[in-house]
Amino acid sequence: MCSMESILERYERYSYAEKFLTAPENETQASWTLESSKLKAKIEVLERNIRHYGGEDLEPLSLRDLQNVEQQLDTALKRIRTKKNQLMHESISELHKKEKTLQERNNSLSKKLKENEKNSEQQNARVELPQPPPAPPQPQPYSAPSFATSSRPFIGAAMREEELAQAHRVSTTMMPLWMIRHLNQ
Repeated sequence: MCSMESILERYERYSYAEKFLTAPENETQASWTLESSKLKAKIEVLERNIRHYGGEDLEPLSLRDLQNVEQQLDTALKRIRTKKNQLMHESISELHKKEKTLQERNNSLSKKLKENEKNSEQQNARVELPQPPPAPPQPQPYSAPSFATSSRPFIGAAMREEELAQAHRVSTTMMPLWMIRHLNQ
């Protein structure tokens, strides 16, 4: 089939060039008619080839013509597969680049997340640090209770109760218990 096309094309080129050189000006109309018939024949050949490539109208073809069509289809299929593979490799390459970019971005975000978590933990640790216990109140000077008795017995009893209350207050101001017991006796 390919050889038939090439033969027709060569024939048309040579015949057109020869006729153009030898044709007088008044015969241009005839040359255009001839040219249109050649183009119609070429269109028919191309349409027939398309049908053959599609697997139609194969009955009139000889074994050699069928082998020629098969070879052309194999060649076309190889070109198609080559182009497809090339596009797939380019696509895969682009996807690898995107993957690498996304992985780098993921790593960066992961680092930022860890830093933020670390900062949050540090801030929480600062907030949750136990406050130092309040300083104990300063011991107040303690005056020993006077056991002097007054002339009035009820005044002495009232003073004694006041001294016991003061002793109880002193007991909360970090005085050892043995001293408080000693004071109460």
